[in-house]
Amino acid sequence: MSPLIGHRRVVSPRRAAAAVLTTALLIPLAACGDDSGSARGEGSGSAAATGAPKADLTVLAASSLTDVFKAAGAAYEKENPGTKVTFSFAGSQELSAQVKQGAPADALVTADTRTMDGLSGDTGKPTIIAKNRLVIATGEGNPAEVGSLEDLADPKLKVVLAAPEVPVGRYGAQILDAQNIEVKPVSQEPNVRAVLSKVSLGEADAGLVYRTDAATATDKVDAIDIPDGQNAIASYPAATLKTSQHSEAAAAFVAWLSTPAAQTILRGAGFQQP
Repeated sequence: MSPLIGHRRVVSPRRAAAAVLTTALLIPLAACGDDSGSARGEGSGSAAATGAPKADLTVLAASSLTDVFKAAGAAYEKENPGTKVTFSFAGSQELSAQVKQGAPADALVTADTRTMDGLSGDTGKPTIIAKNRLVIATGEGNPAEVGSLEDLADPKLKVVLAAPEVPVGRYGAQILDAQNIEVKPVSQEPNVRAVLSKVSLGEADAGLVYRTDAATATDKVDAIDIPDGQNAIASYPAATLKTSQHSEAAAAFVAWLSTPAAQTILRGAGFQQP
């Protein structure tokens, strides 16, 4: 096994999350008037100013957004009294299935553009709101001394990955294949949080997760950085659903995700600029 490299502990999310949420609740919403900036997740924020249509919104969102969207939802409700945002979190492929089955919801945020593109007939125009990277998650203290992607090929290691139809599983397969690394996982999970859970509970020695997910469990896992040249970038598109019964309110929320207030929350949780 190679020597430990790139090993770092992620900043504790408890203090960071509290600070981010407090800051977000105090930041006034700012309008973004550049409609040409949708490729970077900017430009449609003006529709999300205080006074957006009041409604009870249901947002389908990728599992890796679980913690940060709870903070974002609280901030949005604070700025828009009378509006309630309820999130339903699952793997992006599960969310796609729900949309195709007609699940009642108002907006969708996935962890990849492929899933969103496959639903173009069911959604409005998507906007990229954030990006992410993968890390290797190991048990706290890295007892297996994992230092690189190459170490995951060690047959003595219990490695868990997300299933190939899951965005993080697809990204993981992509970076392993690019390095000609063959990994035989002990299990393939339905979403990134399930992978993180296996590692944090000691049921696996290592797994590939998003950097932001590892940051939510720093008391249970360590995060091993993957060099940029070997990594993959995950893009998170958001869009309204055409079946929404609250189309204007849904559009306002999706637009708000590109405003400085929302972007502050996402950056604080470790997500990258879109």
